[in-house]
Amino acid sequence: MNHAVRVHAYGGPEVLRWEEVALPAPGPGEALVRQSAVGVNFIDTYYRSGLYPLPSLPSGLGSEAAGVVEAVGAGVTEIAPGDRVAYAGGPPGSYAERRVMPAARLVPLPRAIDERTAAAALLKGMTVEYLVCRTYPVRAGDAVLFHAAAGGVGLIACQWLKGLGATVIGTVSTEEKAELARAHGCEHPVVTAREDFVARVRELTHGRGVPVVYDSVGRDTFLRSLDCLAPRGMMVSFGNASGPPPAVDPLLLAAKGSLFLTRPSLMAYTATREELLASAAALFSQVERGAVRVEVHHEWPLLEAAAAQRTLEERKTAGSILLRP
Repeated sequence: MNHAVRVHAYGGPEVLRWEEVALPAPGPGEALVRQSAVGVNFIDTYYRSGLYPLPSLPSGLGSEAAGVVEAVGAGVTEIAPGDRVAYAGGPPGSYAERRVMPAARLVPLPRAIDERTAAAALLKGMTVEYLVCRTYPVRAGDAVLFHAAAGGVGLIACQWLKGLGATVIGTVSTEEKAELARAHGCEHPVVTAREDFVARVRELTHGRGVPVVYDSVGRDTFLRSLDCLAPRGMMVSFGNASGPPPAVDPLLLAAKGSLFLTRPSLMAYTATREELLASAAALFSQVERGAVRVEVHHEWPLLEAAAAQRTLEERKTAGSILLRP
């Protein structure tokens, strides 16, 4: 018997259903994974709500998990039965006890990385890797603005950026989250309930602005984030926690200092297996040498996925969230 959380229609967390699902044998190029930990990410809510349409309905949900390979299909050479693996991306459906996955999207885990850590960190950590190392390669001495600094991506980003020698200015919603972000390398947490983040960025940079803003919040922060950028700065919009950002007239970017705007995605930065393994290896190296520590602040049984998503959308979480199959 195999269970999964699925959606039959778009909507709020209440549309998530706990169901028994048939599990086919892995076909050519596929592997069957028995999952021990499932990561919860904001992108899961975008698929559930229909902001990002699913390929078809009903559908599984979720894009990150870790576990052990039970069987492989014909032609699979990347991994073997008994291997510990994790994945981030690929077809939706990680909210499951067991599932069949394209073997090329599975990342073997080093001995020092346990499955729980991998499920909590792979998607978020590879997101940080491509953001700070490839989208805008941060250099020592850079000041950067990172929104949602106490979230799952944010806490990893603060640590990684500190290791690169950057000064991190991070927005948070509460004093408690400010302390959490500060403990993870955010030198200047800005509590948006009582502080104007644009004014604070300008103050901290002596009026210059920052060379890059990383924004996963979207509608509530997007336009004002442009005002935080130095001339020829880069706006990196990679999420929509508060809703999609507004449409932008390219002339606005010119008026505000010849700014750059990009909307990157993890799948575009890990499109090949070589890119996927290199990004994962960079993350695992950070964790193994202690430069990045991964903390699970919230955990639910898999069948309570709706509660996990509801808490995430209410902005009541910090750090990583896991589901236990």
